[in-house]
This record gives sequence, C-alpha cells and structure tokens, in this order.
Amino acid sequence: MMKISGPLLLIFLVLCFIPVCWGAHGRFAQKLLNDLFSNYTNALRPVEDTDYIINVTLQITLSQIIDMDERNQILTTYLWVRQVWMDAFLTWKKEEYDGLDTIRIPSSYVWRPDIVLYNSADDEFSSSMETNVVLRHDGQVMWDQPAITKSSCSVDVAFFPFDLQQCPFTFGSWTHNGNQMDLINALDSADLADFVPNVEWEVLGMPAKKNVILYGCCSDPYPDITFMLHLKRRSSFYIFNLLIPCMMISFLAPLGFYLPADSGEKVSLGVTVLLALTVFQLLVAESMPPSESVPLIGKYYIATMTMVTASTALTIFIMNIHHCGPEAQPVPAWASRLILKHLARICFVQEVGENCLGSSQRKKHVLTQQESDGGAKKSPVLEKTACVCHHQEVCNHVEYIAQSYRDQRETQIRVGEWRKVAKVMDRFFMWLFFIMVFIMSILILGKAV
Repeated sequence: MMKISGPLLLIFLVLCFIPVCWGAHGRFAQKLLNDLFSNYTNALRPVEDTDYIINVTLQITLSQIIDMDERNQILTTYLWVRQVWMDAFLTWKKEEYDGLDTIRIPSSYVWRPDIVLYNSADDEFSSSMETNVVLRHDGQVMWDQPAITKSSCSVDVAFFPFDLQQCPFTFGSWTHNGNQMDLINALDSADLADFVPNVEWEVLGMPAKKNVILYGCCSDPYPDITFMLHLKRRSSFYIFNLLIPCMMISFLAPLGFYLPADSGEKVSLGVTVLLALTVFQLLVAESMPPSESVPLIGKYYIATMTMVTASTALTIFIMNIHHCGPEAQPVPAWASRLILKHLARICFVQEVGENCLGSSQRKKHVLTQQESDGGAKKSPVLEKTACVCHHQEVCNHVEYIAQSYRDQRETQIRVGEWRKVAKVMDRFFMWLFFIMVFIMSILILGKAV
C-alpha cells in the first residue's frame, strides 16, 4: 500500500473541498434570493414606516468629456453614477446562509431611487445602462451605473479662445420630496481620478453642493445635488490657427504705406488683406453660438479690419496728394513747416531732410527773385541775347521761351513738394499703424497669460 506524504495529502484535501464550497455558496445564494424576494415588491419605498426618510448617497465619477456643442450649448459626458441606500426588507443573517455576505443581482429586482439629471438635454432619455446592484447582508444596496449624459450648459464666449466655462450637473428625485427621500454627498466633489484628458478642455474641478428648493407647484422641499464642472479651453490650437495668421496678415496692412505710389498695388494690397481677414472672421462665426456677447477674437478681427479699412482709405487720400498735377496750389506754409520739416525728422525720412529741404528752398528763392525782376532786370543769358538780337520779334520769342522754362521749373518744384508731403505722410501712417497692430497683438496675447 502506497504511503502519501503530508503536503500531498493537504493539497488533495484542498482541491476536493473547494468545489464543495463553491457548490454550497451557489445553493445558499439561490436560497437567499428566493427567501428575500418571496414577499418583496420594488414599487414602494423600502422603509418600515412610511414616515421614515430614506437617505441616498450620491457619488459622481467623471470619466470623459465627449463633446461640447457650443452652438447648441450641449455638453456630452461619460459619467459613472454610484447610488447607495438602505433597504429595510433585504437583510439576512450571514450565519444562516453559510457566511454569505453580499450578492449581485439585476437592478430591476430591487427598488431604485428615481434620481435624474434635471438639466438633461437628451431627447431619448436612454443613455444609461442597466447594471447589477451589490446587495449586502445589512440591507445596503450599492448601484454603480455608467451613463452618457447630454446636459445643457450656458456657454459664455466673451473671452474666446481664452474662456472659462461652468457647466452644472443637477441630480435629484423626480417624484420624492425631501420628507420621503434625502440626498447626501459622498464626497465634496466629483471623482476625477479616472478622467481621460480632453484635447480641447482642461478640467479645473467639479465641486458638489447640496440645495433644497421649494418649487411653486408644491409646498414640500425638494433636495438636489449640483456638480459644477469648471472647464478651461486649451487655446494653443486657436492661437496657431486663427490668431497668429491674423496677426501676420495684420502686419501686412501698414506695409501698404511703404509701397511706392507709382507701383499701382497700394490699394490692391489693402483690399487683399481685408478679404483674408473676412475669411477668418467667418470661420470664427461658424463655431460660435449666436449671442450678443462678441468673442474676444472677434473683437480683434473687427478692430483689425477697421484698421485695414482706414489704412486703405488713407492710402487713396495720400495717392491723390502724390499725383497732384501742375494745376495744384503750392504747399501751404504750415504744411511745409509741420510735415516737411518736423514730421520728416520724426519718421526718419532722409530724402526730405534739412539738406534737401534747404536746397529746394534756395532753388525756389532764386527763381522767385528772377521772377520779381521781370522784364526790367533780365538774366545774363537774356542780356547777352538782347545784345545780339537785332529784331524785337526775336527778343519776344526768346523771352517767351525763358518764361516757359521758369514756369515749367516752378511747376516741377511744386509737384515735387506735394510728392514729398505724400511720402512723409506714408511713413507717418506706416509707423502709426505698426504701433497700433503691435498694441492690439499684445493685448490679445495678454489674455492667454
């Protein structure tokens, strides 16, 4: 007869005993289920006295933000909802059922609190899943239910794309008042340990607050728990795809003043920049909800488009000055002193600086002096011609030629001065609009810090 050692005998006994235990637990669980639900109904509150209040502990776990529909103001999230309450009719003694402590049964077998999401925007009301409940021997029922919820959220886009949003989740009983069922916060805030990060929104927190509200229809109080989800938009996508291209296009607008007036492209550049900004404005308007509050980026676009429109209008005005013809009046003294002397130095326009300006004034002074002499005192060329000329008709022709030369020269100087005025104004408005674009860009980017 073969002798079995001690360790082998122990292993043999354990392997034979485990199926017996499993079978025993299975039989006791079936017996327990039959005993518990033989006279049980899930239609009434599980309290021994109808005056008793049943306490329901609520806990929310935010798993994922699926979508934020800003135009329709609907937030779609994936939540885990845990509800815990005491059922006075589902208790047993563990000793009578071989130490069986808990069982898991379909949630439709037991009474369930009618807790719903008050601000739900789901048109089907079938986003939750029917799961089992965990029933403990002392009557505690724990129901974990995953749900995809669509809730209404008032989206404020005043500071888009650097905005903060607050989306409430209000849970409460639909039919039971506070004298029949009370809600208790399991935690001070929702559980974010298993949250899947979202590419567009950053979750700052989700605090919970209990409210007791008296509605106009009923005199009884109705408790609810509101979880306020604090969201911050991740603005990197909008900065690189909307703001930076707009800024680069905006810096092209002042360069229209630097283009030569004879190039014929000054107005075309302004109109092209204006059309490009209009396209970006339409892209922003498509994703924003229609509201009275204009987004921050929309204000930036409107300000930039206004600046480009003003620069185009000023360009047309300056081109009109540049192309002044021979019939134009001389540059006024105040304009010559203010623009050609002081403003030219401020804008670093060296072509019309002090040396060039002094040379022009000297030439103008010489011509003026010659004109004042008139026929009484002629130039040396005319005197020499007069000596040589023997006929009065020839002298008249020579005088006419000299006068025409003086008029042509005076016209050239007058047209040149107006062109110099236009050039100085071009430089002045170029630097002015560059400063305006820079200040607007700093202000819009300062919101991201």
